[in-house]
Amino acid sequence: MTDPEFDPSFDPHAPQFMQAFCQMALHAGGLIMQHYRDGVKTEKKADKSPVTQADRDAEVLLENALAELVPHIQVIGEEACSETMPQQLDDMFFLLDPLDGTRDFVAKKDNFTVNIGLVHNHYPIAGVIYAPVHEKLYFSGPDCAYRLLIAPDGKLDISQAERLTTQKADAAGLRIIASRSHRGEKTDQMIASLNVKSTIAAASSYKFCLLAEGTADFYPRYGRTMEWDTAAGQAILEAAGGVVTTEEGDRFSYGKLARGLDNPSFIAAAADNWHDALK
Repeated sequence: MTDPEFDPSFDPHAPQFMQAFCQMALHAGGLIMQHYRDGVKTEKKADKSPVTQADRDAEVLLENALAELVPHIQVIGEEACSETMPQQLDDMFFLLDPLDGTRDFVAKKDNFTVNIGLVHNHYPIAGVIYAPVHEKLYFSGPDCAYRLLIAPDGKLDISQAERLTTQKADAAGLRIIASRSHRGEKTDQMIASLNVKSTIAAASSYKFCLLAEGTADFYPRYGRTMEWDTAAGQAILEAAGGVVTTEEGDRFSYGKLARGLDNPSFIAAAADNWHDALK
């Protein structure tokens, strides 16, 4: 469905909007870091995944900020969905993971992120990711992605961000990135089939950012993820020139309400020539 009051000329990459989306992510990051310093109690959701008050507080902050800025765009948040799934999806909707990498957060590690992804007609068109411990902000643009080094309480000026564009991978040796806590046998088999220069273990959507900034070349993911885990990262990586596909090679899509907004396995790469590194 489409809200009849929605302006079809809305451009999420217009400076006033992207500045606001990035500011929301910084504010959420600041709130999360308060919990990070003070400590939080870990609970279990119905699917046995961990959740904390930091997850909930950050989602409320983002939901309120988006409702004020763009009230006619549907917002789908991870923590809200853990209680009740939406009955239907609009043509355009936000996907929020307010604290991606909760296990890293609880363990006082550094790769957890704030994710804001915007989907239109089943594909991500804009994304913001903030890694508060690293003090790195990533966001999509119309023809590249961007990275800005900034503390949660820093003065935000997205015009100062560094442009990110990916390069073709070196088929003689890929730099692989794999999940720190969800790496299984199928992932190991895929990595074994490639010419590998190095392997990086990381958590959360930060893996997409490492691809977009040129630190890694290839990220295979087998096993369950959710749409809010990947939408912002896919938007940023694709803006930088990378790809996110299914195992069959189709562009990764969103709005899979019939399967509870969970994802199939996927391949994320800095460039589409990663097949050249197959042994």
